[in-house]
Amino acid sequence: MKGDAAPAGEGAGPELLALAKVVARLRSEVADLEGVAATTAVVERAKGVLMARSGVSADTAHEILLGQAGAGGRTLLEECWLTLGQIPSNPPPATATAPAAAPATRSADAGSEPATAAFGSGRRLVGSRAGTAALRPPLARLADGLAAAHGGDDVAELLRTVLGTGAGVDAVLIYALTSAGNLELVGHAGIDDVLAERWRHIPPLAGVAAHEAVTGRRALWLEDPSQDARHYLLIGDATDRWHSRAWIPVPADGPPDKAIGFLRTRWGPFPSDIRALLRRAARLCAGPLGMPERPRDPEGEPADVDVASAQRMLDALAGPAILLTPLRSETGEVEDYRIDAAAPESVDVAGRRGKELVGRRVLETYPTVVGTALWDGYLETLTTGTAYEGEPFTYEEVVAGVPQQSVYSVRASRLGDRLVVSWIRHDTSEREARRLADMQRLGNLGWAGWNLAADTITWSDQVYAIFDRDPRHGPMALEELPRHAVPDDLPKLGTALRQLLGEGEPVDQPFRITTADGVRHLRLVAEAQTDADGTPVEVHGFFQDLSAQRGVELALRESERAVLLQRGMLQAERALAASLQDTLLPIPEQSLELAGLRIDVAYVPADRGVNVGGDWYSAIELPDGSALFVVGDVAGHGLAAVGTMAQLRFTTKGMTITGSPLPDVLRRLNTLLLHTATDPSATATATMVMGRYQPWDRRLTWVRAGHLPPLLVRGGRASFLEQPRGNLLGATFDASYGQAVLDLMPGDRLLFYTDGLVEEPGEDIGVGLDRLATSTLRLLRAGRGETLARTLAALCPGNRDDICVLDVHVPDDP
Repeated sequence: MKGDAAPAGEGAGPELLALAKVVARLRSEVADLEGVAATTAVVERAKGVLMARSGVSADTAHEILLGQAGAGGRTLLEECWLTLGQIPSNPPPATATAPAAAPATRSADAGSEPATAAFGSGRRLVGSRAGTAALRPPLARLADGLAAAHGGDDVAELLRTVLGTGAGVDAVLIYALTSAGNLELVGHAGIDDVLAERWRHIPPLAGVAAHEAVTGRRALWLEDPSQDARHYLLIGDATDRWHSRAWIPVPADGPPDKAIGFLRTRWGPFPSDIRALLRRAARLCAGPLGMPERPRDPEGEPADVDVASAQRMLDALAGPAILLTPLRSETGEVEDYRIDAAAPESVDVAGRRGKELVGRRVLETYPTVVGTALWDGYLETLTTGTAYEGEPFTYEEVVAGVPQQSVYSVRASRLGDRLVVSWIRHDTSEREARRLADMQRLGNLGWAGWNLAADTITWSDQVYAIFDRDPRHGPMALEELPRHAVPDDLPKLGTALRQLLGEGEPVDQPFRITTADGVRHLRLVAEAQTDADGTPVEVHGFFQDLSAQRGVELALRESERAVLLQRGMLQAERALAASLQDTLLPIPEQSLELAGLRIDVAYVPADRGVNVGGDWYSAIELPDGSALFVVGDVAGHGLAAVGTMAQLRFTTKGMTITGSPLPDVLRRLNTLLLHTATDPSATATATMVMGRYQPWDRRLTWVRAGHLPPLLVRGGRASFLEQPRGNLLGATFDASYGQAVLDLMPGDRLLFYTDGLVEEPGEDIGVGLDRLATSTLRLLRAGRGETLARTLAALCPGNRDDICVLDVHVPDDP
């Protein structure tokens, strides 16, 4: 760090002496604090030993040590060392009065687990001290480890290690309550750093168990996550890993300000002996977790009414100002200054603000000030009462390893025996200018001003870049703008400028200009300042280059236009396909009578999409008096699927009417689709099931080509027919097709259907088939057989595919 320091040499003696005094005093304070820390560690360790041995509180253990020291004529530290010297290096073996296998008795307030089982003691515990004896091993280990613990993380890790096996503690969180009511995480173990960072700061919210434990001075046992989540914010992992929690306040001389959270993955309540252990463990941690307040300067004056009044006065001020109290030596010379009050807007070069400055010393915080004109000015003002106003000077400080320079002008006035110091930071405007330049560059905009009375124009650098104009040519007047605009934009731009210059109205006008790189889309936003007569005298505003955004808008508009065109074509295709489908595949509104059978048909198109599907059916009477039933499903949608459907439907009818066997019909249809596959726009594959019914012997001969099996309902039972061989149509030239025979009986129902009736995304086809059989039986038992096909089709939620159902019913005999 550096400032306007005096040159090295003989004249620098007083300054170096002052700095040497500061360094010496700081070293002395560090040595004293190290001694206090070492002594405190020994005392806390000795107290922990007594607490583990005798089961007493921390305060009682401290009183015992003081009494023993006084009785023996020793100091407290000597008595602590004697106590620690009595700790055996190894635990004594179990006495012969109780075998290791003997059952251990429970503590007086034990829960569901024996204390000895929890902590591994093989002794028989007798009388009311049983619980205390069971707690000794972990507490002794904890007390021993706390003497060497440094900081909250060490304490948390020690607690988790010692209490992990017996008490089931899997994680430990330690929170401290700040003066603002927030909770700050000061130690953790058993959780990762990401989770710790997420819960490091907790504002003063209602329903925080750690906060309630501290403020209510009572332990909270959260043993039912589902119930506890209704009343508390459960600190920890969101995966419900912690099934039980305990929050215990840490005892202190005054109100407690810390709480320890013990988190377990096991379910169930904390047994009474575990509760006692955790409470005593929290009491043991009171010493290591104690955070004594920063001692006041020994030579400094205590806060008095003058400082309090000055702070209230500074709180009402705008701008930076501080109150300095001189710190004098025994001879009355000023050695340093302490900041005792600060205005809220006081900020130094390191970013310390307001009350963060209070309590700091000048030479400790800003050491290079000594020996400068500012230091001498402080002394002169304090001595003579004459106000000091210094010239601007540069101050540099290294913050986080990065040198930061600022230029200040300082003014000091005497107030009693203190100084009121205020300052101006000159580099603030430069920083704002840099920020403004960065903002203009990132936003591709620049500001401009036209003083119409003085005939002066000011442009920022970014405006020259926007207009692709050489700065040597200077800025252009508002009247010159139309010369650079695209002719189509001249009328609107001219109207906007007349409105701005003639009527003084603000404008927000887009326009285009031509540059060497092409056309640019700009935006002018400006307003005018007028005189008492309403005449504009000054105009200021900004230009923004919107070329990139405009390019995106044009591309988006073209995309939208293409989408609308494509959608219109698809809708027209759907309308045409639907019209063809209605013509080629009429759906009867009532049942059909064919060859002594009653036939019901249901067809439901898919709910989504703009294309028509290829599901189809056919039910006709043949010349010999038999009946033909066909249900098919062409792959794909749209006009191609409808065309293939018509081709299959009419070809099937023609070949069947001429007497062709059903397997031969499928073979010829397979060959037909394979030949049409050369056309890339045609649908090449399809499934189909087909049956011929002879009324004179009620025999059904049927074939299939990759289609789902028909469902037969007979005698109150539903079953799927065993399928003959048959490949998908249009898949291979080597396909072969067999046929099966079924003799129908009065009362039988036979369902032919497409896959849209049973298929669901992500579901096995067997589940859909079972659902169809169950639904069919339920509807028939409910007396809804007259509308079975339509009802089954309507049961499918959100039809993702076309559905076609053909219900063949054999009437009962008279």
